[in-house]
Order: sequence, then C-alpha cells, then structure tokens
Amino acid sequence: MTSMTSNQPYLLRAFYEWIVDNDLTPYIVVDATNELVEVPQEFVKDGQIVLNVSPSACVNFSLDVEGLSFQARFGGQPRLLSMPCEAVMAIYARENGAGTVFATEEDIARAQEQRQQDESDTSQPPSGPTSLEDAEDVTDAPVPPKKGKPTLKVIK
Repeated sequence: MTSMTSNQPYLLRAFYEWIVDNDLTPYIVVDATNELVEVPQEFVKDGQIVLNVSPSACVNFSLDVEGLSFQARFGGQPRLLSMPCEAVMAIYARENGAGTVFATEEDIARAQEQRQQDESDTSQPPSGPTSLEDAEDVTDAPVPPKKGKPTLKVIK
C-alpha cells in the first residue's frame, strides 16, 4: 500500500468552509506544546489555546497542506500566528459546537497496535461452547411458544 499524505489539512479546510458558509464562528483548539506553533503564550492554558479564526477576527488567513497562519489581535495588539495542521486538535462552531476533533499521531499509532493485537488474538480458539452439544445448561434457553389459537387469561 502506498503512503498517503495526511487528510487532516483537507478536513480542516472543509470544516472551516462549512462553518463559515453557515454564518457561524469557527474556533480551533491548538496544541501549543508543538514546537512549530507560534501563538501568544500568555493565553495558553493546559498546553492548549482556543482561537477564533472567523474572517472578521483574523487578517491574511492562509490554510494549506503545510499549516495555517493569520494575523489576529490580542489585547489590542496585532500578532502573527502560525501552526502546522497537525497541531490543530479540533475545529468547531462557537454557536452550536458542530465540528470535529482530530486524532493525534499517538492515537493513530495506538489504534494500529490495538488492531494488530486484536488480529493476533483472533487466531486463538474462542472460549465458551461452540455448539449446543458443548453447552452444559441448555435448559435456560427460551422455549418457543406453543402453536395454535391464542388465548387470554383473566387475572383478578
């Protein structure tokens, strides 16, 4: 299988355009611990920063396969912000929360390891009975209803 580029920049652009097209305010959550992220560190909380990336809030907005950059004001001071796409953890609309959370590289690697482990586990025989003859207690199985005319019983 040939290696493909990450789909995150394309999904990020699609969600951004979708949110803006619906006249909502796009916000992104950025991993500020990434060394390539350039954001005002005084606004970073728990290694993350939430940014309003609406057309009215930023100038010179650029989003491509490599990353995104724009100018925004923080405390009245214009700042140039830039980050790689993989540092964007989520994008959502402020008004209703519609958007998506992106998986990190660690999450993807962990999922692949789990999938490989699950595949190796399926080579073992299943535990438990595999047929009615192997089952010890078949008396607990539901009994099909008797055929014939249905009846009702009056209970007082």
